Amino acid sequence: MKRRSFALTSTAAMFTLALSASTAFAQTKWDLPAAYAATNFHSVNLTEFANDVDKATGGKLKITVHANGSLFKAPEIKRAVQGGQAQAGEILLANFQNEWQLFGADGLPFLADSYDEAQKLYKVQKPFLEKKLAEQGMALLYAVPWPPQGIYVKKPINAAADLKGVKWRAYSPATARIAELVGAQPVTVQAAELSQALATGVVESYMSSGSTGFDTKTYEHLKYFYDTQAWLPKNAVIVNKAALDALDAPTKQALFKAAAEAEARGLVASKKTNTDSLDKLKANGMNIVPPSAQLKADMKKVGDVMLKEWLDKAGPEGKALIDAFQKQ
Repeated sequence: MKRRSFALTSTAAMFTLALSASTAFAQTKWDLPAAYAATNFHSVNLTEFANDVDKATGGKLKITVHANGSLFKAPEIKRAVQGGQAQAGEILLANFQNEWQLFGADGLPFLADSYDEAQKLYKVQKPFLEKKLAEQGMALLYAVPWPPQGIYVKKPINAAADLKGVKWRAYSPATARIAELVGAQPVTVQAAELSQALATGVVESYMSSGSTGFDTKTYEHLKYFYDTQAWLPKNAVIVNKAALDALDAPTKQALFKAAAEAEARGLVASKKTNTDSLDKLKANGMNIVPPSAQLKADMKKVGDVMLKEWLDKAGPEGKALIDAFQKQ
C-alpha cells in the first residue's frame, strides 16, 4: 500500500513538474524601451498596459518597460524594434519625419491645435501609419498625444523676433525648422538630457508641453511659458511584426484589447496632465502667459511655411492626408 502511494505521489510530482516546465516554456517575454521618465504619464500608462497584458494572458506574455532611455535612447528605439532587438517600443512619431514625412504630420505647428483637432488628425493619419509600419515589419499598438506645446523661455517675448539668437532645444525636424524660421539657434537635446542642458546653459528656450516642463524642472532655469497650443505630437507604441505573429490568437487578442484601453486611458491622462502640469509650473514660479497677438501671428506664419514645405516633400500621400483632415 505504501509503495503504491509513493508511486502515485511520484507520478503526481512528475506531472506537476512537467506542467510547470510546459508553462515556463510557453511564457513569452518582451522588452519595451521608452524615452521618458518612469513618472511621466506616458510611462505610467505603459506600465499599466504591461500589467493589463500580464493579467489578461495569465502571465503568458510578460512585457518589461524600460523607461528614461535606459535600454535604448529615443532615436534608437524604432530601429531596435524593427530589427528585433526589442519586441516593442514607444516612439515620438515626429522624431522620424526625415525618414517619412507623414510620421511628422502631428508635429506641424498650428495644423491641429486642440485635443479634438489632434484626434481628428490621428483618425486620418492612422491608416497611413499602419501601412508604413507594416512595410517596415512592424505594427501599431496604440498612440497617445502629448499635451499642447508652448514656448519655454528665459525672458518675456512679444514677437518671434525676440527669439533671434536664442539657444533653442530641437528634438525633431519640425522643432529644428521652427528655430531656423524664427532665427533661434537649434541645439539637438533629447528628453533624458534636457535637465542637464538647461542647468549648463546649453539650452535657453524650447517648445514642449507643460508635462515635459514639470518633469525636467524647467522652472528652475526658465521662468516663462507661452501657452501657444502649437501642436499635440503623439507617442506611438509599436511592435515587431515577427514577435506579434509568434503569439497565439487569444494572446494577440488580449494584447490589442489592452492597447485599445491604454489609448483611451492615455488620452484622459494627457488632458489631466496638461491642467495639472500648468498648475504645478505656476506653483513653482513659472509665469504661464497667453501669447500676444503679434506672437500668434508670427507663429502662424511659421506654421504656414512649414505646412507648404511639408506638402512639397510628402507628395500625394501628404496631400491626401491633409485634404482628409480638412474635410472633417
